[in-house]
Amino acid sequence: MLSKVRKLLAQAEDAACTPAEAAAFTAKATELIARYGVDRALLAARDPATDPVGDRVVDVVAPYARDKAGLLAAVADPLRCRCVRRRQGAGFAMHLFGFASDLERVELLFTSLLVQAAHGLAGAVVPAEEHPAAFRRTWLAGFAHVIGDRLRAAEAAAVASSGASSTALVLADRSDRVRLRLAEVYPRLRTAAPRRLAGTGFGSGVAAGRRADLGGTGVATGEAAPGITR
Repeated sequence: MLSKVRKLLAQAEDAACTPAEAAAFTAKATELIARYGVDRALLAARDPATDPVGDRVVDVVAPYARDKAGLLAAVADPLRCRCVRRRQGAGFAMHLFGFASDLERVELLFTSLLVQAAHGLAGAVVPAEEHPAAFRRTWLAGFAHVIGDRLRAAEAAAVASSGASSTALVLADRSDRVRLRLAEVYPRLRTAAPRRLAGTGFGSGVAAGRRADLGGTGVATGEAAPGITR
């Protein structure tokens, strides 16, 4: 199923692809990756060894490291993973907790979305009177916001179409186990204060997030996404 998602992503990113075709590829990729998460969860309910709870660290580097970290959190939460942001030089080390299949989905999507965000920012027009960094931070905030909404909707649809009455209970149990694992590692975790952003790029970022393809390959661990500059 993930192989199909990768192929859909490649088609959606083809320069010869029309907007209508790209939207169709995007919708199908989103549906498949959500269904994959539900299928793996139901399989693990019968055989826990196939999908253990685990953790991994993803490095998020400057520039706009905090905004990229926000995008990673927006992807992780709907996919039933939790993340802890730790300062690391000019960037962050994002410590992710979740089941193996969900961590895999998060990394696939985050890598693709970083590239798509870079391309979107490269084509976004910054108002003449506005500081480019302020505009880009709000653009990334809008992008992350709508990506989170889209993923939650896709996950809900996958649960509804699973045909198993126990699906919701299985997923709730998985979420509880992830929270327990996080609490074991970080027993005194605190929530970061909300940010206040002053730029005007939020709406443009939302529009780009609605067009984004929710699939991808690889793991973002060491390099800034191309096209995102100070």
